[in-house]
Amino acid sequence: MFLEGPSQLQSSRACQQRRRNHGIKAQFQCGLELRGTEVKSAREGKINLKEGYARVKKGELWLLNVQISPHSTTSTSFNHEPKRPRRLLAHKAEIIKLQQRQQEKRLTIIPTRMYVGERNLIKVEVATAAGKKLYDKRRDLKEKEQNREIRRVVKYKMYEE
Repeated sequence: MFLEGPSQLQSSRACQQRRRNHGIKAQFQCGLELRGTEVKSAREGKINLKEGYARVKKGELWLLNVQISPHSTTSTSFNHEPKRPRRLLAHKAEIIKLQQRQQEKRLTIIPTRMYVGERNLIKVEVATAAGKKLYDKRRDLKEKEQNREIRRVVKYKMYEE
């Protein structure tokens, strides 16, 4: 079940853009440590993952530069800071694996999507990714167009028979 709300579409667009600009290597599911008004805003879909990334600091995984807009109906004194660092909840082995991949292969840890999990908890899917060069993007577009053309030809051949 995805987050509902007006920016759910925006976050899925951001995810598509991330996949276009980065080569996703491995994905992990993490919990997210949020405060009260952050949970309300996230459930309404007022999130922006576009510029977010994660770092390992002192054995903990932190989500940085992700904006969760303040909740509209709560007073300003109880609202949260929109771009504060948020701790990601992951197993120690996963954190070590992410840190090793980040250091060895010069990969970035990025959030790909945020959703509501099984027990109504907000989860984040993070991935290790390498930035694509312009020629990689062109090659991917060319492959995509070729596959589309092949499917089109096969589809028309089936109707002719």
